[in-house]
Amino acid sequence: MTLPTASSSAFLSSSPALPASLTARFAPTGLLRASINLGNPILANRDPASGEPVGVSIDLARELGRRLGVAVELVVFDKAAQSVDAVRAEKADIGFFAIDPARGEGLRFTAPYILIEGSYLVPGASTLQANDEVDRAGTRVAVGSGSAYDLFLTRELKEAQIERVLNAQAVVDALRGGQVDVAAGIRKQLATISASDASLRLLPGRFMVIQQAMGLPAGRGEDAAAALAAFVEEMKRSGFVAEAMARHGIDGASVAT
Repeated sequence: MTLPTASSSAFLSSSPALPASLTARFAPTGLLRASINLGNPILANRDPASGEPVGVSIDLARELGRRLGVAVELVVFDKAAQSVDAVRAEKADIGFFAIDPARGEGLRFTAPYILIEGSYLVPGASTLQANDEVDRAGTRVAVGSGSAYDLFLTRELKEAQIERVLNAQAVVDALRGGQVDVAAGIRKQLATISASDASLRLLPGRFMVIQQAMGLPAGRGEDAAAALAAFVEEMKRSGFVAEAMARHGIDGASVAT
């Protein structure tokens, strides 16, 4: 459990608390339970020294908890799909997800606060040279099961075969092991891998832009949804999101406008 603390951002030190009437909507158990996906290193990781979750999503959860005047409990998962399911089932009160039509049922999303590029990684000897060449019969594409890439490519790819694996590491392992022809994932993460492994090559550009947003159970009401949407807009406008990204060394994403 994490007690609400003042933000490290000086410009938010005097930011107003949210109305007490919203506390029960956001935190009916008395705690703000934040669903955290460690499968997306742009948003969350474990601190190497303490093992505790750290990252932009954790900072946002703590700031929201501070404004509500409640403690924050981090409910941690290794996959995006698990994180989404926890909020949909009201086992968590807020979450941090990629916006996707397939995830809309039972959830309310804010506008995005971070944009992340999705790209393809291929073996160095692959004949593939561009993103639009991937969707061909016989091409096997690895994605993390239930990830934003899985949902998007399930709709978009008509000829290529999607191979769903456990997580981002398993995606790269499948490519290295020859089980697939293409790995789909976060561009920055794949670029780092290809830079250290001459046998792999990143295709130029991107095949999608992932819109990372906050979300809450749909049943929490219009007031709570509007308050969360306004909170996200303020976090972007004030510089909170940009500062959190800089503090955590995130350079593979941009603040949404």
